[in-house]
Order: sequence, then C-alpha cells, then structure tokens
Amino acid sequence: MGMPRGGRLFLATCLCSFFVLVLYFQSVTKPESALKTGSIPGKSRRSPLQTIYKGDQKPLELTGAQKPLQGRREVLEQACLSHTKKRRVLSPEDLKHLIVDDKHGLIYCYVPKVACTNWKRVLMVLTSNGRYTDPLSIPANEAHVPSNLRTLSEFSVTEINQRLRSYLKFVFVREPFERLVSAYRNKFTRSYNTAFHKRYGTKIIRRHRQNPKAEALEKGNDVSFREFVQYLVDPRTQREGPLNEHWERVHSLCHPCLIHYDVVGKYETLEPDAHAVLKLAGVEGKVQFPTSGKTTTTDSSMAARFFKYISPFYQKKLFNLYRMDFLLFNYSTPEYLRT
Repeated sequence: MGMPRGGRLFLATCLCSFFVLVLYFQSVTKPESALKTGSIPGKSRRSPLQTIYKGDQKPLELTGAQKPLQGRREVLEQACLSHTKKRRVLSPEDLKHLIVDDKHGLIYCYVPKVACTNWKRVLMVLTSNGRYTDPLSIPANEAHVPSNLRTLSEFSVTEINQRLRSYLKFVFVREPFERLVSAYRNKFTRSYNTAFHKRYGTKIIRRHRQNPKAEALEKGNDVSFREFVQYLVDPRTQREGPLNEHWERVHSLCHPCLIHYDVVGKYETLEPDAHAVLKLAGVEGKVQFPTSGKTTTTDSSMAARFFKYISPFYQKKLFNLYRMDFLLFNYSTPEYLRT
C-alpha cells in the first residue's frame, strides 16, 4: 500500500531541511579550520625565510674611518625603498653565494671579478684551524673549490635565520661596466679558458655572427666584445635562466634589498674597506687582506675603449640590464656612454 500524498510531502520537506543544515554548518566551520592551520584556502604557505629581511637586528656601530661604510649602507637602503616595488621570499637556492665563517661570525657574499679570490683565501685562513696562515700561499684554483668553504644554502632554515641575524654580513661591489669588461677580458680573451669558449663562445658566435667560419663555431675562442654585449641583451639569453655568475648582476647574486648587509665595500677602495671589515670582525691580527699586484686592472679608461665600438642602441640596452646595480651601489652613469 503506497504512502499517502501528505506523508510524501512531509518526508521531502524534512530531507531538504536536512541538506540545508549540512551546507550551513560546512560554511560556518571552514573559516575556523583555516584559522587553526594559519593558511588561506587556495594559497601556499610562505617560507620561514620571509623573516630574514625584517631588519629587526641591532645596527652595527661604526666609527672614524668606517663612517663612509655606514653612508653606503644608508644609500643602499634608500635605493631599495625607491626602486624595489615588491619584496619576494628568499629560498636557500638564493644563498649559494653567501660564504659562512661560523668561527668568527662572518657572512660574505662573493661577487666574481670583485677580488673574490682573495676574500675566499682570507676566509680559508680564518676557517682552516691553522692549516693555512698566508692567503697568498693558497693557489687561486684551490680557493674556488666549493667544498673548501661552506655556504649559507647548506644550513637549515632555522640556522640560516640565526646566522643572518647575528653574524657580520658584508659584500664587495664594483662599477658595473668595469666589472663586465674585466669578465669579458678574462673569460674570452685568454687562451686557457677553453671551457668558457666551448660553453658560451660557440653559442655567442652561432647567434650573433654573420657567416661564421667552421673553426670559430667549433672553438668559440674569438668572441668580440660587441658580440658579447649582443648576447647579454638578447631576450633568448634572459629566457635561458640566470646569467653566468661572472657577469650576473650583483643584486641578483647577493639580494641586497632582502638581506641587510652591515658593510658594503667597494673595489675602488678595496684595501681600506677590507681592513675595516677585518677590524670589525676582530681578526685584523690573524690575517691581512692581500694587496693587489696587478698592473692591468680594468678601469674606466679601459672600459671606455671597449665601449667605443658599441652602438648607442646596445649601450642603452646594456645599461638598462645593469641599471639596478648602478642605482643600488651609487655608481654614476659612465661619461663615455652615448645614450
């Protein structure tokens, strides 16, 4: 015998009410669940490394001859505020250029072509427990062996944050185009750098030389500075990922708007700045920074000779590529540029 019509209507009404109540309680409890976990539905949680650039550490006290270093720090901070619109979260991958000396509480971001070989030698002396005493006794190729020095990327997030807050952090920079010309001269005009010729020279010649000879395509050992510049500003180069560290921008290697460096040294005042860093670290009696013996340092006049044959069009594109390094580290636009 079938159920009366009134009974069916009553049953349907009850079922609808039940489903409405279920949906209501789900909508009420979802936000509570999100608050408990500290996450927002649909968004990933931020890395704990977001805390490393909050600037909550005690400022370094500088006196006397060290005062110019404080001025550079202030210029850098202001430039970061003016020219950096969005701060991103750092990852351990970003910290591979930051060398750590746990014994003396130091973090050094090395920049190729800015005396980084000698700084690595100094840090090897400081961390070797007596194995090395003279930086210049360490061969240059040994100074660049990755296993000889620890980088910040090797530590846990907690250990990274602790070191960034408490260690003396320093970086040395150089006029961007002088550094770039120095990198070109070292990697493309020296016969012994066959690895760079093969990896980069052959690609540059293939892309930016009309009717290249077979030998040039095979060896890549005669790249001109003009071809090197064309390669750097080529959109394809940008899409291929980070630039090689020898011509990568300093702000991309060391992240000075995300990491609070206590000291920004300059290649142009290398010796007094290096002495100031060692004194601040309390190790001036343990090691001396090696004095440069080079007579062919790439300076402004040499850079001007290389840029003489670069068209205004490519000069402007190259300056835009390195613009942030000029701004952050207070370098003037070179007078020899025709832009």
